[in-house]
Amino acid sequence: MGDGEAAVPTSRFRTICVFCGSNPGRRKVYGDAALELGNELVRRGIDLVYGGGSIGLMGMIAQTVLHGGCRVLGVIPKALMPIEISGESVGEVKVVADMHERKAEMARQSEAFIALPGGYGTMEELLEMITWSQLGIHDKPVGLLNVDGYYDPLLALFDKGATEGFINPDCKQIFVSAPTASELLTKMEQYTRLHQEVAPATSWEISELGYGKDDAAPADS
Repeated sequence: MGDGEAAVPTSRFRTICVFCGSNPGRRKVYGDAALELGNELVRRGIDLVYGGGSIGLMGMIAQTVLHGGCRVLGVIPKALMPIEISGESVGEVKVVADMHERKAEMARQSEAFIALPGGYGTMEELLEMITWSQLGIHDKPVGLLNVDGYYDPLLALFDKGATEGFINPDCKQIFVSAPTASELLTKMEQYTRLHQEVAPATSWEISELGYGKDDAAPADS
């Protein structure tokens, strides 16, 4: 390593799932954040699991990770292939039957989750992974990349839920958030579960959820 080169951090994660929009957003800052996160995953040697699209923020981060030499696995329902894939697909693509199977497969293949800015689908995926952590289905870190305050209203809603007694105080620590990819990944590397899960992972029926403790490790490359 030459003088002035920063040491490449050794990550605890081999694979991270990123939820993000199939649209690019109206401001350049969102695309820049997707590229920044992709480059940070490459710098740390982390493979990407994502929703399989080649457009919007999905396409930006997938292309960045693939061109950086890391593995990219896209998981996409058959019905969305003509909508979210434009031209050639990026990396490996696994076609599944529906949205439920998509989320379960993405969870199985990943050791942590990150949400970039996105719409209803991205928010639903983020909240399901937070909920699964609360329930005890998984204990993997969940990160929110709060680009230019995009998720501030959602974070305020979480605070409101805790104030009104709908979210247990310890459950506010289920996820971590940060405005930059580097800061977020560093926080996720340091994450330890503090909340009390509702039930242990071994008590959940894999046949119903499509996910369970025995399937938690990523598949071999």
